[in-house]
Amino acid sequence: MRRVSTRLGELDCQVLDAIPEGATPELAVVLCHGFGAPATDLVPLAQELVELKPELAPKVRFVFPAAPLSLGVMGMPFARAWFHLPQEVMMGRERDWDLFAVSTPEGLAQARRGLMSALSALSAATKLPYGRIVLGGFSQGGMVTTDVALRLEEAPAGLCILSGTLICQEEWKQRAEKRKGLPVMQSHGRYDDILAFHQAERLNKVLTEAGLSVEFLPFNGPHTIAPEVLERMAEFLHERL
Repeated sequence: MRRVSTRLGELDCQVLDAIPEGATPELAVVLCHGFGAPATDLVPLAQELVELKPELAPKVRFVFPAAPLSLGVMGMPFARAWFHLPQEVMMGRERDWDLFAVSTPEGLAQARRGLMSALSALSAATKLPYGRIVLGGFSQGGMVTTDVALRLEEAPAGLCILSGTLICQEEWKQRAEKRKGLPVMQSHGRYDDILAFHQAERLNKVLTEAGLSVEFLPFNGPHTIAPEVLERMAEFLHERL
């Protein structure tokens, strides 16, 4: 696959595809990494998804944005974040999940603005409307893409929430009402010790009750992307073509 480093809107991005020369993509897939990961963390997924579903190769462009915040001051020079987390979350202490679910993280608005600017630039460059762009992300990247998917002027082609969680509960509930029918693939490990499994179930309930078409894939594992999730994700993307 060809790989290009470029800037889309406010964000540095890695762009990968195997689309024939002169052809234009039929679908774009934007995948956002999690808190503390390097900007390139999810880049290998493009090749893996194409190998699982070769039909994606000539039609799909994959975009991997780098989160705007550097965690270099925390001694992690290559780590990025979409927004900072409370100290008790960073320390892995027991957290108040009810409070976490209704809270709006400080810095979310800036992260949202950055991702929206990247999507706008991507849409302009590819001539694809938002309805031909799938959003997705892992962990904190899943939170940001869920927030953006519920806010765009036009619904995206789909949403992949990989080990994400519920925040902004009341606002997401209201906004989700306007996204009835949006195809969502949500996965979460039953033994996740970073973002509790029961919170993923709460998020699933919010989206399902609002009328989104949510496929929930629990798996017996920790805070990760399981092989069976990647297999279903390849199918999910193929269905969006």
